Amino acid sequence: MQQYLKHILQPLWLLVLFTAIILTSSNLHAAEHPKSFRSAKKIAQQIYSSSLPMSSFYCGCDIKVVGKQWKPDLESCGYQVRKQIPRANRIEWEHVVSAWEFGHQEQCWQDGGRKNCGRVSPEFKKMEADLHNLTPTVGEVNGDRSNYRFSQWNAKSTLYGQCDMVVDFKGRKVQPPEQSRGAIARTYFYMQDTYGLSISSSQQRLFEVWNSYYPVNETECLRDRLIAEKQGNHNKIVLKQCQTLSLID
Repeated sequence: MQQYLKHILQPLWLLVLFTAIILTSSNLHAAEHPKSFRSAKKIAQQIYSSSLPMSSFYCGCDIKVVGKQWKPDLESCGYQVRKQIPRANRIEWEHVVSAWEFGHQEQCWQDGGRKNCGRVSPEFKKMEADLHNLTPTVGEVNGDRSNYRFSQWNAKSTLYGQCDMVVDFKGRKVQPPEQSRGAIARTYFYMQDTYGLSISSSQQRLFEVWNSYYPVNETECLRDRLIAEKQGNHNKIVLKQCQTLSLID
């Protein structure tokens, strides 16, 4: 009888073990860092369109999907076009930590700029495609922000209507709206922790203030979880705050 049971149960055990291995491999395969900036943008679109509020990062404009194009509803946020009408009427995926900031000191950048780094540097491609650093932004704001540093000097916005984004073109600095400051700080700390991004002492202090004064909310916690499911890693600072504030299970 024992031999009979052994004969029956052994194949079943092997089947269970094989199934577990397959499921584990499948989950690991599903959580994979995007291979390129282009693929990262597609994944980001899937995350936002299926599970997150469809609104632009800085200005909070509603996002409409027209065919394959993502467009900001400028009236929904009181946005006024400063200069660039075509870019103001499309959503672009902005690097919160600009590509220049995480790439310009690399040899590949000095040899041929961003495009060259995208061709020859696996580390740059990984940073460029990191979902934690990508946000949907009104194209004109993305272009105006350029690679300017984030700052705070209590200026009043007059450039984009009700969107409280201030760009000092001469000073090459940007004061973002309050609702985005905490997420900006935590993104910089993520890039610092993950890739060794160099942050000046003055910006480090500013971001520490923003991180404390503007804590995570449920949407930021959900975004972090969804990105981790796709990419395989959390923003540890976001995750810790979400757990501390009991915003996640």
